[in-house]
Amino acid sequence: MRSRFYRDRSKRTSHLLGFVPVLLLLAACGGHHEEHEGHAQGRYPATSPLLTDTVVARDYVCQIHSVQHIELRALEKGYLQEMLVDEGQQVREGQLLFRIKPILYQAEVQRAQAEAEFAEIEYRNTKQLADSNIVSPNELAMARARYDKAKAELGVAQAHLGFTEIRAPFDGIVGRFHVRKGSLLDEGELLTELSDNSSMWVYFNMPEAEYLAYARDQKAGQGTKVQLLMADSELFDQEGEITAIESDFDNTTGNIAFRATFPNPNRLLRHGQTGNIVIGTGLKDVMLIPQKATFEVLDHRYVFVVDKDSVLHTTRVELGPELQHLFVVEGGLKKEDRFLLEGLRKVKEGQHVDFAFVEPDSVVSHLELYAE
Repeated sequence: MRSRFYRDRSKRTSHLLGFVPVLLLLAACGGHHEEHEGHAQGRYPATSPLLTDTVVARDYVCQIHSVQHIELRALEKGYLQEMLVDEGQQVREGQLLFRIKPILYQAEVQRAQAEAEFAEIEYRNTKQLADSNIVSPNELAMARARYDKAKAELGVAQAHLGFTEIRAPFDGIVGRFHVRKGSLLDEGELLTELSDNSSMWVYFNMPEAEYLAYARDQKAGQGTKVQLLMADSELFDQEGEITAIESDFDNTTGNIAFRATFPNPNRLLRHGQTGNIVIGTGLKDVMLIPQKATFEVLDHRYVFVVDKDSVLHTTRVELGPELQHLFVVEGGLKKEDRFLLEGLRKVKEGQHVDFAFVEPDSVVSHLELYAE
């Protein structure tokens, strides 16, 4: 049995307003040979539901984030002496990006170095005296403590000096500058952002009812393959997969958050972009009927079923997902039922009609061909 792939457009198209132009367009151009033959002989084309496997693709608005996206901030106060990169530049891990004027911190290191050397000399002299029992062990311990303290203060001074150089913690792209050369920086002031776009996290929300259907269909909530529809309505050329589902629902919206991960080898995706995540849900042995074969009365859909005596009966159908030119039928029709494809406005309940039967496969193939 053939499988078909369709996109669920029910979220974007009003059933009431969208049906009329689709019906008129398909009535004018669809069906081709069979419809022309039927009209030529004064007969109405009719068909039966198509029983097949299909995949319904649902899409969800998403936000795109770099897996690593951080703020680079000044760790020390001082004047910004050098800006060694440009906005949007690709940088490597460890590359020097900014330098804060280090004169004060260099002086602190020199002072701490001198104090450490003095404390070391004092400790060695005290140790010689202690070995000769001239000074007490307590004095030796105090000299050792002063030496250790001086070394620690030297380490702190060297760390402060090191903080005057801001380096890239990973490979990435530099963001917008928030300061300029010569700016007087405060500790913690934002300099720029850094994004690693080699892999992207894409976040989207799913309503509770659709989450339950998804969970039942997938059984395991992770590892599901998904696609990304970008802002220009083109599909991203890399396939992603769902790697995380949030632990609880947002009670204000009734949604739960998902995260999909996409490889981004060409760096096409950037932090902050938007798009739509497309998830395919498999449906087995479903009945499909053309949208143009239905009509709407008081928010319900109906078809004209032709009985064995060629008499029309208005039959209400329960519909599932709305596909491209097709509906999934969840109730109201049997697979052997025959219903009219054309001329719905020219007939009425109980009317006897002459009809020409068209195979369901042929009907759907013509719809797909016309859509292309």
